[in-house]
Amino acid sequence: MENLSIKEKLLRANKNSRLEKVGKTLTFLCIAMIVFVVGLILIFVAQKGLSTFFENHINPFNFIFGTNWAPGTVSPDGSPAVGSLPMFTGSLIVTVLSAVIATPFAIGAGIYMTEISPKIGAKVLQPVIELLVGIPSVVYGFIGLTVVVPVIRGWFGGTGLGLLSGIFVLFVMILPTVTSMTIDALKRIPVHYREASLGLGATRWQTIWRVLLRAATPGILTAVIFGMARAFGEALAIQMVVGNAIVMPTSLTAPASTLTSILTSGIPNATPGLQTNALWSLALLLLLMSLVFNLIMRAIAKRSRF
Repeated sequence: MENLSIKEKLLRANKNSRLEKVGKTLTFLCIAMIVFVVGLILIFVAQKGLSTFFENHINPFNFIFGTNWAPGTVSPDGSPAVGSLPMFTGSLIVTVLSAVIATPFAIGAGIYMTEISPKIGAKVLQPVIELLVGIPSVVYGFIGLTVVVPVIRGWFGGTGLGLLSGIFVLFVMILPTVTSMTIDALKRIPVHYREASLGLGATRWQTIWRVLLRAATPGILTAVIFGMARAFGEALAIQMVVGNAIVMPTSLTAPASTLTSILTSGIPNATPGLQTNALWSLALLLLLMSLVFNLIMRAIAKRSRF
């Protein structure tokens, strides 16, 4: 009891010390600053994005589901041509398909690096993954423009610019992120899961397929959603290979556009008024989709056991 009381006194004195109070204050100020900056960004983008609907009296339904994008002109129905559906559809297609392609590769690499050959994975694959993460987006875009686009042009015809080129570029860009998070999800599985499965007579593949992958499913899904969030917000690389044609996507090999490609190409030449406000509305839509991805990740993470 005497030792316990001494320990409590020391802890109480430590909590009330000046250094402890200074540390708590600095930590609180840092967190408050982050929350304040994020809040300002949300308010600023929302204010600018909603001005299209309040100042220019644009119907939100026409903005979201309209297929004509030419701010300053009028659609056949008489409303301003500020339909964002072609860009949103293009962004959704390249995001989903790039994640679908990247997921099997990420899971395979994660299994190899954690269960089959951890030493080779740490010495060979880990440096490669880190290198891919550090490559700038403009380099990915330039490689896609000089390598991927000519290959697709030779195989499928046309210009080679389109959603398919963007899918391959985004696949390579998000692969290291999804792989790294998949590896972390597999490493977090308790050792006794493996030991119990092997002790019951299961083979290594049965243990991986029926035990480890199922236990790591929430973490792998979080990795996939995180990769999709990055792919959805990628701008420069996708702008260089997608073609930037503001039409509803009818083919993966035909030129199309995404939210980010129209934003990066349209903002420098936008004139004040409806054109600028419409671009801010696209930015607001992009921000809302990022928030949706984050909410999905948090919901999946809560279901994780580890």
